[in-house]
Order: sequence, then C-alpha cells, then structure tokens
Amino acid sequence: MDGEKIISVEALSKSFGDHEVLRKIDFSVRPGEVICIVGSSGSGKSTLLRCINRLEHQTKGKILYHEKEVRDIQKEVNVYRSKVGMVFQSFNLFDNMTVLDNCMSGTRKVLHLSKMEAFDRAIANLKAVGMAPFIHARPSQLSGGQKQRVAIARALCMNPEVLLFDEPTSALDPEMVGEVLHVMKELAKTGLTMIIVTHEMGFARDVSTRTIFMDKGYIVEDDVPERLFQNPKNPRTREFLSRFIAG
Repeated sequence: MDGEKIISVEALSKSFGDHEVLRKIDFSVRPGEVICIVGSSGSGKSTLLRCINRLEHQTKGKILYHEKEVRDIQKEVNVYRSKVGMVFQSFNLFDNMTVLDNCMSGTRKVLHLSKMEAFDRAIANLKAVGMAPFIHARPSQLSGGQKQRVAIARALCMNPEVLLFDEPTSALDPEMVGEVLHVMKELAKTGLTMIIVTHEMGFARDVSTRTIFMDKGYIVEDDVPERLFQNPKNPRTREFLSRFIAG
C-alpha cells in the first residue's frame, strides 16, 4: 500500500494566455500523506489544486489518478470529484439550503445514497466537525469558521480518498482560524490523505508529513517539514521562511 500512488502529477504546466502559472510540476501523493503547499501569493499553489480537481485544464503534462489520466474522465468528473474532494477558501455552500441539506445533496445526487443513508452520513460528519447542533441553520446564519466546518463535513460525506484544501482559513477572521485548523488536525490523525494550500506555517510544520514550497510556478523544495523548516536547502525557501524561522 505504501508504494501505491493515488495521484501522480507529471511535467504539469498551465498557462493563462502568455502567462505561465505552473512550470513542469512533478510530484505524487501516497495514501495517508498530508502534504502542505506553501509559498507567496501568485506562486501557482491554488492553480495546481484546481488542475488536480479539474476546475482548470492543464496546458501540458499529465495528472494521473490510480494511473488513469484525469483528463480522460470528463464524463465522470463528478464521480472523480467525490473521490478527490475540495474545500474552498470561500466555502461554496448553497445559501438556499440548510446545513443538513448542503451535506446531503452530493451524496444523494452523485453517490445515489438513500435519504436515510445520506442523513446518517451527514449527521456523523457534522458531529465530527462540531456542527451537528446547526443542521437546520442556513449558511447566512453562520460565522465564517462555522461555514468552513460545514464545507469540510460536506466534502467528508462523499467519503473522499483525497481531500484538497485551498487556503481554507484565508477568508476567516483571525479568531476563527483556530477552530478550522483544529478540525483539520483531527482529520490528519484519522489517516485521511490531504493536500493543503496554506499560509499557516505553524500548521504546515506541525501537521504535514511533507511540505512543498512553490515559487513562480515551480516546486522549489519538497521535503519532510523537519528539514524544510529548520534547514531548507534552497536560498529562495530560506528567504521565504526567514521571518517564520526567526520567530
């Protein structure tokens, strides 16, 4: 199982017009890994996640899911996204639905669960993120931290094999960041495979099994957090982390 790659990214490039956002990206994801991707704004981190989730189409290169090329699965893209789920910085909840219905809609429509199965799964995952008391609330009645916890529960309801997080705390007020990071730390303990784009350096250092530093569309360094944060090999990584290391 350790040798099996869930996702492989090979020589991936992405351009918007003349602007190359990703340049020859290579990395793979194995079961149980928690990979944090860090780097300056505009370094390509979120675009990389969006390519993996098929929200963007790469210009060159390959993304493989269990050795099957992802660009070939457009017809079954919703099924793929149930296996490779995504949590967005802006929550993307349905405002016209209750918390419970937000968590049940995907499992009913995509996985074709019965109403009772979808209900049971929604309640279990809302309990896991501490949001079960709010099942009848609408997103407009929730704080940002609560919305993000519901968004995580909704993604978990699909029983994903990999969960992608695109800067899940960047839209939150500072006092709400902790509650979402706590949920993510608990998820990491369950063995869920996660790829997390984050500006939270302490979280990346403490929770990731691997940390990737990106700069100007390249993967500059990919290492265990102990080495990357304490003794980065690349001068650019060192420069980026200097304030954090000094702290």
